[in-house]
Amino acid sequence: MKAIVCVKQVPDTSGKVAVNPDGTLNRASMATIINPDDLNAVEAALQLKDATGCKVVVVTMGPPPAEGMLRELIAMGADEGVLVSAREFGGSDTFATSQILAAAINKIGLEDDDVVFCGRQAIDGDTAQVGSQIAEKLGIPQISYAADIKKEGATVTVKRMLEDGYMTIQAQTPCLLTCIKELNAPRYMSIKGIMGCYEKPISVLDYEALKDDPLIDLATIGLKGSPTNIFKSFTPPQKGQGVMLEGADASTCATLVDALQKKHII
Repeated sequence: MKAIVCVKQVPDTSGKVAVNPDGTLNRASMATIINPDDLNAVEAALQLKDATGCKVVVVTMGPPPAEGMLRELIAMGADEGVLVSAREFGGSDTFATSQILAAAINKIGLEDDDVVFCGRQAIDGDTAQVGSQIAEKLGIPQISYAADIKKEGATVTVKRMLEDGYMTIQAQTPCLLTCIKELNAPRYMSIKGIMGCYEKPISVLDYEALKDDPLIDLATIGLKGSPTNIFKSFTPPQKGQGVMLEGADASTCATLVDALQKKHII
């Protein structure tokens, strides 16, 4: 049994975001972090490993430096990392990315009792599309917004968060689950894990390794094969600094009313 986790290295959006002329992110000039929701997916897989002893495989698509992120996840407790990296994959939108990741999962091998975990969405795109598209292309059941997960044999029971409550769904494995931050609190890397993370394997899957999969077609992967077109990309202007009024007396209220009247708000 395996728990396969799809993870993404994303720009640290707390700093300056750089954009290329074609509308894609200039990732080389930006600091990167592990996508936060993906850490919840990794933790869910590690908890399944704690309960069942299954193997945890973390998969990412990105440039060669993304190997460092996979090493961090191995230090958390994952057993193996898979880096999907090739120039042919660059610039892929969600549709093309899901094609490539689904082909990578096929290459790893999806067995009857396996579970695929994804984060709800990535903070660089916020689309929440890739996980569901991977499940569709693999032809397996999917449950999104997982807030609680229980696995018994070949059945997974998930409490799924909705806007106004929860719903409980059961699915047969293999299946794909997308995880939200309310699901768990990701663990830290252990000292033992850090010391041993370079002893565990990182496999690299390039275009040559995946090209025989029916999902891999140069017409539907990479920037040229992505149906999403970016009309315009820009950084919103920063808002001006606000004014803080302290106190709850009549004088403070009069100052607030006067300021609102001058701006013609009231």
